[in-house]
Amino acid sequence: MMEHDHNAILKKVRQELPADELLSDLSDLFKIFGDTTRCKILYALFESEMCVCAIAELLGMTQSAISHQLRILKDADLVGKRREGKTIYYFLSDDHVRTIIAQGFEHLIEDYTERE
Repeated sequence: MMEHDHNAILKKVRQELPADELLSDLSDLFKIFGDTTRCKILYALFESEMCVCAIAELLGMTQSAISHQLRILKDADLVGKRREGKTIYYFLSDDHVRTIIAQGFEHLIEDYTERE
């Protein structure tokens, strides 16, 4: 019986594997997406920038609860904000966030259509 030699594959993957610290940060980023409320907020902001009171009304939650989730999203650089008078508007921080959301939905939709 011939043995499987995977040394070349291991060498290649070891060279490309990011540092543990980066992988830990990536894991933390994905944990943020693991909360339904935060996903709803991100999807709402995917459609349009919004103030806290509009997001709270949309999701049927308190402004305090929305502010708490926005703080987490802001700390992770997933959302940005701008002030207009006394109102603060939140938006997706960049196209990377849009891509993550869009590709996530694309993956889900693909799975649903394959099951049908």
